[in-house]
Amino acid sequence: MTNNGSLGRRGLFRAGGIGLAAVALAPALASCSRTEETVTLESLREQGFIRVAINNEAPFGYIGDDGEVTGSSPELLRAIFSELGVGEVRAESVAWDGLVPGLKAGRYDAVAAGMYVTPERCAEVAFAEPDYRILQAFLVPAGNPDGLATFEDIASNPDVKVAVLNASVEQGYAEGAGVPADQIETVDNQVTAYELLENGRVQAVGLSTISLNRLMEQHGGDFEVTEGFTPVVDGEEVTPAGALAFRPADTELLAEVNRVLAEFKENGQLLQTMEPFGFTEAELPGDLTTEQLCQG
Repeated sequence: MTNNGSLGRRGLFRAGGIGLAAVALAPALASCSRTEETVTLESLREQGFIRVAINNEAPFGYIGDDGEVTGSSPELLRAIFSELGVGEVRAESVAWDGLVPGLKAGRYDAVAAGMYVTPERCAEVAFAEPDYRILQAFLVPAGNPDGLATFEDIASNPDVKVAVLNASVEQGYAEGAGVPADQIETVDNQVTAYELLENGRVQAVGLSTISLNRLMEQHGGDFEVTEGFTPVVDGEEVTPAGALAFRPADTELLAEVNRVLAEFKENGQLLQTMEPFGFTEAELPGDLTTEQLCQG
């Protein structure tokens, strides 16, 4: 995926049938703000598609070499809505800090970006049940010369800067571990973070283990991914786990999504959908619930 991030904040794509093909939809999406309207499964069936936001972060939701949108989250959402009778997904690539505001404004009906479920986000959006859980890690120069294993290691070394996605949980993890603001570089996408590391402007990139392994597969370089760890924020361990996100008013739609997702977990289709993107049984959410994650 050499073009990851190259289309910037607002690249537009359509997904339908088996594949996800690019089309120009900017005027249509810009004119569709449904802040007051509740989105129901019936309304989506009538219009024949669902509008979705991604962040162009592999492997969760990204633009492939062929210009098509793919990734664990949009493919899972496509499979769920295919079961629900909505055959087309229209996906828009958005900067990370624009995902929640855009969803709340009604510019899209769901976020399929592997978004972590956190108490703060639960106050703004309605998450489906989690579809994965994962560990955090750093991408660092080969040999890990600064000996980085956790965000606390960065906080204790003023010579180290870390790149994280703007408004991401990693930014919160860094701040919660006491990393000073001048040691945190926020970026819109993972490729920009990689470039900062490559150019020596940061000494680490903080993302999930899955994201960093994919980044290394795609870009290589004299770097390594550190061992995964569970973040600690304000002295408490947190559970990095992600889910599809919807607007709080769309309760009926969310219930239908959760019903199909539960079936996928039971019959193995969840793992089957996620496996092509590097997920294994170890990353499945098990009995973890969104209610638990929202409580923190």
